[in-house]
Amino acid sequence: MSDEILDEYDALIESEVRRYFSRAREEATRYHPFMGRVYENLEGYVLRKGRRLATTSALLVYTGFKGEMDAYARTLGLALELYRHAILVHDDLVDRDEERRGGRAFHRLFDLGEGFGEAAAIFAGNMLYAMALEALEDIPKSEELRRLFARAYREVNESQVLDAYFEHVEPSVEEWYAMASRRAPSLFRLTLLAGAALAEAGKEEREHLEKAGAEIGYAFDIQDDIIGTFATREQYGREPGRDVLRGKKPLHIALAMKLAEGEEREELRRILASRSAGEAEVERVKELVRSCGALDEAKRIARQHAARAKAEIEKTSLSGEVKEVFASFIDYVAESLEWYA
Repeated sequence: MSDEILDEYDALIESEVRRYFSRAREEATRYHPFMGRVYENLEGYVLRKGRRLATTSALLVYTGFKGEMDAYARTLGLALELYRHAILVHDDLVDRDEERRGGRAFHRLFDLGEGFGEAAAIFAGNMLYAMALEALEDIPKSEELRRLFARAYREVNESQVLDAYFEHVEPSVEEWYAMASRRAPSLFRLTLLAGAALAEAGKEEREHLEKAGAEIGYAFDIQDDIIGTFATREQYGREPGRDVLRGKKPLHIALAMKLAEGEEREELRRILASRSAGEAEVERVKELVRSCGALDEAKRIARQHAARAKAEIEKTSLSGEVKEVFASFIDYVAESLEWYA
């Protein structure tokens, strides 16, 4: 993937985030100094270094149709970063994660007594979503964009309910797809369609991009879940295997439940249900997922989704340069499956 373009868009997005929070923090401090501190922590959380793949995809679509970046596209990038981090704040809280990108999860930033951090994270996530919608007001004719954001936000919350439910039951592969369709696929559908809507792309273009976004999202979700199980702490940036400890059921686990036989399936079921697994049990789950072929099958499925995404992008009238970047972008998602497992 083009690091040069990623760096360019990352710097652009970071600049917009800093500008936005400078004003928001000043306004908040005027009515109470502690709220200024909350906004300062939100800014730091949003600015933690990551690949910003979802937001970058929206900017790529816009420039691929319009041929240049403008102030409205930068505003859309800001809104998408605020939206994405609204989800991450809540996701960290629900999953009881302690870290995010080398720093403390938002609900762990405040040491003011039991329950405060969790309450602050709930409200801060809601604030970020509201801020994303407010940012869109600076874009003329933004009604369609707000509808896209609202639909995607409802979908991701639906996926969170199912994901939590699956900790207590044994979902099939089909049920995993029902849940995942409203997770990363929903995010990438939003980003690609938002870029297309801002560029006033035609109906057929948007149909291809909507399909591409879903396929990218599936590949991304499968990759991210495998990383969460199989990467080392140094590779992952936080403690791996936590999904196993919580009884989560990502695709490679759902596949393992289907492909494993006899005693191995029962052993896998017992470990996931125990909620008290240690390092040895996590290693055993990894061994079982590999030995029954579920890991290889999950990788194959991710690459299949990536190939479909590239095919849909190719059908659009995006510029040749942007198509090449997207192809590299999608390959990055699929091929990075190899470095940890």
